[in-house]
Amino acid sequence: MVSAEPSPVVRASALHKSFRRDAETVHALRGVDVEVTPGEILGISGASGSGKSTLLAVLCGWETPEAGDLMHVGGAAIDLPWSELALVPQTLGLLEDLTIKENVLLPARLIKRTEEYTERGAELMTRLGIDHLAQRFPDQVSLGERQRTSIARALLLRPRLLLVDEPTAHQDHGWAEVVLASFRGYADDGGACIMVSHHRHALDHADRLLAMTDGVLGVPA
Repeated sequence: MVSAEPSPVVRASALHKSFRRDAETVHALRGVDVEVTPGEILGISGASGSGKSTLLAVLCGWETPEAGDLMHVGGAAIDLPWSELALVPQTLGLLEDLTIKENVLLPARLIKRTEEYTERGAELMTRLGIDHLAQRFPDQVSLGERQRTSIARALLLRPRLLLVDEPTAHQDHGWAEVVLASFRGYADDGGACIMVSHHRHALDHADRLLAMTDGVLGVPA
């Protein structure tokens, strides 16, 4: 008996999104179709300004598309908890008044389950080389360490969908390998990941690759 194909964790079709820049209209997304299934890392390549980050912003609910359909298996993107949808943005999004450890454990704190996830948080911090920085604040560590803190926070609750934007941008080769291995382990455990990057090395770790060009997403040439 042939097993059924897994259902997508998120499916988007014909997404359109534009912005006004002075007198110019910038078409960031032009009819984008995309989906990702459990256990899969989908890599999206493209030059700066091609629409990659806008796509992630729409998928996580930060931006609303002007046209198209967006379906998350857990419901509306804007309402999804960290256990369903987690994001590692380029801005990293750490809270400056929380320590590194407190930032990592924030998703558990928000659902009042900090004690339950403390051990996992410690394991992630050790794996990502930030355990010795637990009591420091974000402005007391390097940019690469801040990025790995954001990644640990996103992985904490084992979300169903993980969106990552240029996750190796601030990492040397060694730490990039650790970060990418963490994503692979997450996917092997059944998570679905969309990874946006212009780094060839990072994209080589994806199971499937699409390319964004001027707001159009398709198979790389």
